[in-house]
Amino acid sequence: MTRGMIAVAEGNFARGEKMLARAASTSDSPLFNYLQAARAAHLQGRDDRRDEWLRLAFQETPEAANAVLLTQAEFQLDRGQNEQALATLRRLDENSKDHALALALLGRLYFKLEDWDSLAELLPRLRKSSQLKPETLDNWTIRVHKEMLNRAADSDAVAETWKTVSRAHKSNATLLEAYYDGLMRAGQHDRVEKELAATLKSNWHGPLVRLFGLVEASDTTKQLKRAEVWLKKHDDDPDLLLAAARLCLRNELWGKARSYLETVISLRPSPEAYREYGALLNQMGEADAAAAAYRDGLGMVS
Repeated sequence: MTRGMIAVAEGNFARGEKMLARAASTSDSPLFNYLQAARAAHLQGRDDRRDEWLRLAFQETPEAANAVLLTQAEFQLDRGQNEQALATLRRLDENSKDHALALALLGRLYFKLEDWDSLAELLPRLRKSSQLKPETLDNWTIRVHKEMLNRAADSDAVAETWKTVSRAHKSNATLLEAYYDGLMRAGQHDRVEKELAATLKSNWHGPLVRLFGLVEASDTTKQLKRAEVWLKKHDDDPDLLLAAARLCLRNELWGKARSYLETVISLRPSPEAYREYGALLNQMGEADAAAAAYRDGLGMVS
């Protein structure tokens, strides 16, 4: 067994596998030998032999089923065999509820597979485990809520989903953006304009500021005035300048929109600023300048 382990450590996987398997046949407790032989076979890319060693490990020591299944899941994840790993981890979860490492691996796999419903169902159990860092759980929770908000079909669904968000996460800018996006999809633009303006008083965040410029409130003049009041305090904020430019476009204030967009591009050029600028220049009959703006924007994307 020792010689086999040395061989594997030195990279001689085939020789190590043979020695470990030979040692298993005479060992009083062959579990370790079979697991290490399986690892050696895995490192050779011989999944058939690997799985056979794992089968023998379980057959010899049924009470070590969790160790065998976790080892199998580890190998499957390493190979990118995500569906097989999922089946293995679910079987382990059935055998041993709330196994900390198995739950953590399940969570990581659900996140990788973007299976948000399954991850949402698993999160309460993961919070009771000490296997994952709090920031990982926090990130997963935010992502799950964001995906649920993005999928909400109407304002009622958005409201119901928002109720499931904890008070601590209701101030998260990513979730606020998804929440307001959901309400806007449902046609609740006046409500978003009012709520978003209140939010920005205490949570000035770039994506939320840009979102304000996309809200199609019924009183566009009032909305633009609100943005220009903010500009007195945030006159060099590219996000706010872009929002103000978009609101000027909706109010057909072409000259003012152009001034704002040119300031944005001088401060922090972006594909979306160039896109708005190109559209405005086309509107003003400056086709060549518009084409140049579009090219500059596409250049930033590429």
